[in-house]
Amino acid sequence: MKIKYIFNFLYLTVFIIITVLNGCNTKQSPENQIKSAAHAQVIRLEGGDWGYPNPYAHYPRGPGGYKTNLIFDSLLESDEKGLIPWLAEKWQTIENGKQYLFTIRQNVKFHDGSLLTPEDVAFSIEYANKYPQSWSYLYKAIQSVQIHDNRNVLVTVVIPSAPMLLYLGRTRILPKHIWKDITQPKLFTSKESIIGCGPYCLTDYNKSHGIYRFEAFKDYWGPKQAVNIIEYIPISQPILAYERGEIDMAIVPPDVLDRFQKDPKNKIVKSPSFWGFRMLFNMVDVPIFQNKTIRHAIRYALDLDAIVEKTARGAAIPGSAGMLSPDNVMINPDVKKYEYNLKKAISLLEKSGYKYLDKNGIRKNQNGELLSFQLLCSSGARISRSPISEIRIAEMIKEYLQKAGIEIKVKSADQRSRDSAVKNYNYEMVILGHGGWGSDPQFLKKRFADEIKQGNSLMECSTYGYHNELLNKLLNLQSITFNNNKRKQIIFDIQKIFSEELPEIPLFNTTNYTVFRPSTYDGWQFMYDHHSLSHSKLSFLEKPH
Repeated sequence: MKIKYIFNFLYLTVFIIITVLNGCNTKQSPENQIKSAAHAQVIRLEGGDWGYPNPYAHYPRGPGGYKTNLIFDSLLESDEKGLIPWLAEKWQTIENGKQYLFTIRQNVKFHDGSLLTPEDVAFSIEYANKYPQSWSYLYKAIQSVQIHDNRNVLVTVVIPSAPMLLYLGRTRILPKHIWKDITQPKLFTSKESIIGCGPYCLTDYNKSHGIYRFEAFKDYWGPKQAVNIIEYIPISQPILAYERGEIDMAIVPPDVLDRFQKDPKNKIVKSPSFWGFRMLFNMVDVPIFQNKTIRHAIRYALDLDAIVEKTARGAAIPGSAGMLSPDNVMINPDVKKYEYNLKKAISLLEKSGYKYLDKNGIRKNQNGELLSFQLLCSSGARISRSPISEIRIAEMIKEYLQKAGIEIKVKSADQRSRDSAVKNYNYEMVILGHGGWGSDPQFLKKRFADEIKQGNSLMECSTYGYHNELLNKLLNLQSITFNNNKRKQIIFDIQKIFSEELPEIPLFNTTNYTVFRPSTYDGWQFMYDHHSLSHSKLSFLEKPH
């Protein structure tokens, strides 16, 4: 009995200390406990472990980073139209992108009560330049950071880059007094590592169950929180959980959409196509993929409309061969199109020397080399933003390519292992699903430019071994072109080259349907370059009148 009393006392003491350090308001006035269309005491969403939510420990996929954004603010934020001032009240681009001057907001508090200063901003940028955050934007890109007039931070970059303002603006700002002596940031996961200056504090995290709980920071400098508590809870069947009222939002497949449309208590929103799947080739370990004609044959052998219908249930659109999402602001609609054409696929394979069939119907050349490849995909062992089965996609690809005489051996792995295989080029062919398709096309440079090959995020991971001199030149040129119209034309030309070369195959981009109850909460909004309502920090904050 005495041991139990001591344990309870220690637990209560630790809870009080954490709450005080985080500065969260655990008590709400009676009027704040009333749910309305504009405000909500608690919002519950589908859970799943995406890592510890600081800028270095979260898993480098969307859900982890966007949870982290609730805790850590940045210089700029994204609304439905573009970048807006946040910790930086205003900014100025100097010397055609060589320098950026940010005026830092005053009277901003960190969760431990300390004031944010320009020194914290300068430190965070320099620190991210040395130690790349899980969403790496600045690594080795910064020449110097200087503080002027106690309010302004001047950043000088090594090489001017058109999207650099975006990268600087989205870097998470850290409290210098906590992080200045940390030399292994990815291992720093104490409670001090989640002290930011964002609108919410983390008050609960359970890795094994994928549970997160965020509470409103009562001294937040910015728009008042419209949601007091955000909980991510473990569920096995999101649609059933939504119908039972266990969660407040769910992605609904088209074949059950009708029953939600009939209920006026629901509101349904279609997302932009900024999440998608692509198929990568390993051109080093499998040199035959260096043959453009083989890649064209594979694409003609795939009926992407049918794959969309059967795997995404119609809630998707076939990918553009130009590599960008059809909803990206820089999309070129006039790139080469590939309609399903099995006869043309077979003709191209025969043209490449694969005129013969073995006893199993697999194509081979005169040397007996077979068109037989392994296709890696995710088993779905981790919770994904997409309800679509990659195994099902892979099996359909196998069926279509088999008709052309190409043997596909499907191999599945849990999502972490598949992602690791992509980063380490440990595959022959691989299906990769991720968000970020609405991002600035600079990611194409990080994916394909020779001097990078490849970036840190999954969106930037590339087909292994592909080289194109003209493409390389244009990818570098768009990066230093600051006139938006001229840059857009270069990016249009880049997409045309991609569509002709087809170094990888964009399969399709999802257009999910999200359902929620406006009577519970109706403050949801998209970001201009992202597909998820629940990922926008602004979704949880009061809107300007």
